[in-house]
Amino acid sequence: MKRSPALAQLSREHHTALSLALRIENAASDRALAEIAATLPSLFRGELEPHFQEEERSLLPRLAAAGENEAVARTLREHAELRDLVKAVQQGSASALAEFGVLLRAHVRFEERELFPLAERVLPGLANDVPPTTL
Repeated sequence: MKRSPALAQLSREHHTALSLALRIENAASDRALAEIAATLPSLFRGELEPHFQEEERSLLPRLAAAGENEAVARTLREHAELRDLVKAVQQGSASALAEFGVLLRAHVRFEERELFPLAERVLPGLANDVPPTTL
């Protein structure tokens, strides 16, 4: 799906998140799950957390100003839940890893199917905006 220039990079970054969710879902052994769990905190800090922060800094305030509080609240709630699940994985919770994968996939689908199309509809001039650092 073609995205406005302001959302294109955020949309591309969702591929990494979906790949991670799929790896978690398809892990065929406890060893594979342990390897994913061991690398999750670093991957989260390096890729997912910066993505969340960019949305929270640039996109969500504009959506809130446009009155889209429900979508903003859901996004923030899911970001917080994903952060909490990463902490639980770090503390050794095997079930948290599976929950993380399920929520991550659902969150990306929400953003791609609902949040980003909403932003493109309600934020004037978004199609002409430059990438997110200046949203």
